[in-house]
Amino acid sequence: MWSNLFLQQDGDGRVGTAALGGVGSKSGRSGKRSRPPRMSDSQEGKIKLAFFLTLVGVTLTVLGMGTEFWVELSQPKHLRNNQTCEMAHYGLWKSCVRTLWVSDIDPERESCGPAELHGESNCTFFKFYTSGENAIIFKKTTEKSLHIAGAMLALLSLFLMIMGSVCITMSLSKSVPFFLKPATICFVFSGILVLLSIIVFHQSVLALLASDHSIPLHHELSWSVACLGSAGAILIFGGLMFLLLSLPYNPLEKCFRQQSSSDA
Repeated sequence: MWSNLFLQQDGDGRVGTAALGGVGSKSGRSGKRSRPPRMSDSQEGKIKLAFFLTLVGVTLTVLGMGTEFWVELSQPKHLRNNQTCEMAHYGLWKSCVRTLWVSDIDPERESCGPAELHGESNCTFFKFYTSGENAIIFKKTTEKSLHIAGAMLALLSLFLMIMGSVCITMSLSKSVPFFLKPATICFVFSGILVLLSIIVFHQSVLALLASDHSIPLHHELSWSVACLGSAGAILIFGGLMFLLLSLPYNPLEKCFRQQSSSDA
C-alpha cells in the first residue's frame, strides 16, 4: 500500500513539473519581443533616392551659408565720377565693397554692378559676432540683432540636417523604417528654418537701408538666397517623402482602391 502511495505521489510530481515546464515555456515564448519589420528592397531603394534628394538640399544650404552673396547694394553708377562706381555685397559672415569700372557696366543699367564684374574688392568680417559692433556700409548701419537671428536660424537648420542624415543612415544600416519619422521631423523643420532665415535676413537688409538716406542704394537678393530658397523647398519635400515611406501602406494606392471599389 505504501509503495503504491509513493508511486502515485511521484507520478503526480512529475506531472506537475511537466505542467509547470509547459507553462513556463509558453510564457517564455509569449514574452519574447517581436522583431521590428524589415524594409523591402524596393522601399530601401526609394529611401536612398529620397536621401539623395535631401543631400542636394543640404549641399545647397552649405553653399549658400558660406558665401557673401546674399544681397547686393549698388550706388548709382555716376554718383562719384564717370569712371568708377562702388557697390557692396554681403552675407551672414562678411561684407565686401567693390570698385567697378563704369565702362564695364551695361549702358542700360542705372546702378553699379553686378558683382561678377572685374574690379577691386575689400572684404571684412562682421564684428557683431565677437565684439558686438555694428557694421557700416555706405553710411548705413546694420541691425545686428536681426542679422544674428538669421545666422542662428541657419545654423540650427544645419544641425537638424545632420541629425536627419544620421537617422537615415541608421535606418539604412539596420534595414528598419523606425528612424524615418524622426528624419522627417528633422528635414521638414530644417527646411522651414532655412526659409525663415531668408525672411529674417531680408528684414535686416530693409533695416539697413532705412538707417540712412543720404546715399541712394539699389538692393537685390543674390544667387546665394536662390540656393537657400531651393534648399528649403527640397528639404521639406524630402522630409515629406520620408513620412510617406514610413507608413505601413501607400495612401495613394489606398485612395485609388477605394475609388475603384466605389465605382464598381
